[in-house]
Amino acid sequence: MKFDRSGGILLHPSSLPGPYGIGDLGPQAYRFVDWLASTGCRLWQVLPLGPTGYGDSPYQCFSAFAGNPYLIGFDALIEDGLLTQDDFADMPDFNASRVDYGQLIPWKLDLLQKAFSRFSSVMSGTSQQASAVEGLVNEFEQFRARNASWLDDYALFMSLKEANGGGAWSGWDASLRKRKRSAMKKALADHTEDILRHSFYQFLFFRQWNELRAYANEREILIIGDIPIFIAYDSADAWANPDLFFLDENGLPTVVAGVPPDYFSATGQLWGNPLYRWPVHKKTNYAWWLDRFRSVLQFVDVVRLDHFRGFAGYYEIPYGAATAEKGQWITGPGRDFFTTVSRGLSGPENGTLPIIAEDLGVITPDVVELRDGFSLPGMKILQFGFTGPDNAFLPHNYVTNCVAYTGTHDNDTALGWFDSAPEDERIFALRYLNSEGSDFAWDLMRSVWSSVAVYAITPMQDVLSLGTEARMNYPSRLGGNWEWRMLEEEISTDLAERLRGFKELYLR
Repeated sequence: MKFDRSGGILLHPSSLPGPYGIGDLGPQAYRFVDWLASTGCRLWQVLPLGPTGYGDSPYQCFSAFAGNPYLIGFDALIEDGLLTQDDFADMPDFNASRVDYGQLIPWKLDLLQKAFSRFSSVMSGTSQQASAVEGLVNEFEQFRARNASWLDDYALFMSLKEANGGGAWSGWDASLRKRKRSAMKKALADHTEDILRHSFYQFLFFRQWNELRAYANEREILIIGDIPIFIAYDSADAWANPDLFFLDENGLPTVVAGVPPDYFSATGQLWGNPLYRWPVHKKTNYAWWLDRFRSVLQFVDVVRLDHFRGFAGYYEIPYGAATAEKGQWITGPGRDFFTTVSRGLSGPENGTLPIIAEDLGVITPDVVELRDGFSLPGMKILQFGFTGPDNAFLPHNYVTNCVAYTGTHDNDTALGWFDSAPEDERIFALRYLNSEGSDFAWDLMRSVWSSVAVYAITPMQDVLSLGTEARMNYPSRLGGNWEWRMLEEEISTDLAERLRGFKELYLR
């Protein structure tokens, strides 16, 4: 694809306003698309859309292919006859500015279960009431057939997980951990209804998401999605494909992912994700990865590839280590991987894939060579730039083929950064931006949007000039992340006009 000079907003759907405790794919998502279109901006970036588990992180999902049921909008289910207004009689009094996952999840799952029960009764012919639900049955069966390659394993995995009290698959019976044929056959028979239910949730998610994406595309807005390089251990991917990962005969990891000690962490970062057996992937021409790319590119237009440096070389830590201090660097699949992906996605060998390379952190020459060899735009975060004029994150040092941000989901907001940054960096930032500091977030935006970067993207929190209270994620903190939501009244015409001014002034 060709990257054209554009600007846009980083906002995960969970952060949208709305009455149901979490942003979803309902009317407020369409209102946001309309608002974004009114600014003239052409990019909406989201975080991974998979089903979140412990910690509620979109970067630790139960599947690399599935969608997040918590994002399903209820308004469409009411229109389809799957829910009624009476079903919302005991709706909790949700906080409009934060997602309370502990309060939200059981309530939302209960309503989704009610929707499934109504659908299932129509599907089985036991319902005495004709409704719009009947029209969904064929559509659902087609969805199951088209997505069987991942959906069957995912739905069974989630059913077994529920049956085992929500525990990780490492604690299941050995016959199920090892997917013994007799045990799998029995599990399919024992959990038929649950498998159907989880498949139905996926049908609802993708039906709503694809309609929303089409709506955005009609308004010339591209969706930028996100592929985390590593999958979660407790996922259908690891359970169904153990040969693709460094797992032992009992399904436990032998080595895990992380990064070594550095300036920011004396003990490194121990992520704990299983690592890929790249030689096995190579023998299959990276079939699993191609399926993953094709799946994601069915419902987004461009993909941000997280931890891009891991494809050049990754850090391997022995399983069971308490910290990331003892590990080693291993060469990744490199050029062979991206050549195969490029061909598999019908692009020329050195053509431009619809991929943004998340190349943050300690970047070595082999990472730069891999990124530039496939003409992939890297990322520039202006918050990181204020240490001196030679800093690569300052706009006067950008190349055109990059994506520039004021900050990301892992950073503090622009105002939060400014309030807590070292004094010398604050002084340099004000000098560089020619700013008095009274409108710092927009001063930061101006520098990014006026740069030569092909894409300029700003988190919605910075467009709203919010402080640390609106931060999305603290990478080193357990709990309290992924909760921020904007308020309905914050999506204003005045704000749209101001953003349109930037778009027009800098030809975004």
